[in-house]
Amino acid sequence: MEKKRIVIGISGASGVPIAVELLKYFSRLEEWETHLVISRGGEMTIQMESDYTVEEIKGLANVVYDNNNLGAAIASGTFRTCGMVIVPCSMKTVAGIANGFSENLLLRAADVTLKENRPLILVAREMPFSCIHLRNMSSLAQMGAVIMPPMMTFYNKPNSIDDMVKHVVGKIADRFSISDHSFFRWGE
Repeated sequence: MEKKRIVIGISGASGVPIAVELLKYFSRLEEWETHLVISRGGEMTIQMESDYTVEEIKGLANVVYDNNNLGAAIASGTFRTCGMVIVPCSMKTVAGIANGFSENLLLRAADVTLKENRPLILVAREMPFSCIHLRNMSSLAQMGAVIMPPMMTFYNKPNSIDDMVKHVVGKIADRFSISDHSFFRWGE
């Protein structure tokens, strides 16, 4: 059986626990294969806000790419994937994608995802948003990207930050039509 591939990018914004939980989530799904790329800012953020090392997080993925390798498989539209999630997604990354500035593999993979009309989910992290941020995100939404800031929800009655993180991961998985029984849906 050919596995479904998903590209996961980690950029330099707060929210590494969401990326870790997403990688763990997909590692439990036998039919999925994760392809990971981490920006330099992402590596720095991992060191600042995680108990995991960069190498441990890389170990959660099936395939890991060097962000400087513009010749990697995920840099080409002929390499089939089911889409890409950038979590967390910095405003620098949003700006790079919105303006076609594919200077590294993370940005190039996002560019390819858009041009191939595959789902691109950006778990955008910043608060408050400036007019520049909003303009770039609006532009990306018009191109087909899904802007998904990790907003707190309370209808699911979370008992911990972990519950909130898992809810965001459930919303991401839902975009790929993955049924997650632990994901609380309104009215169900």
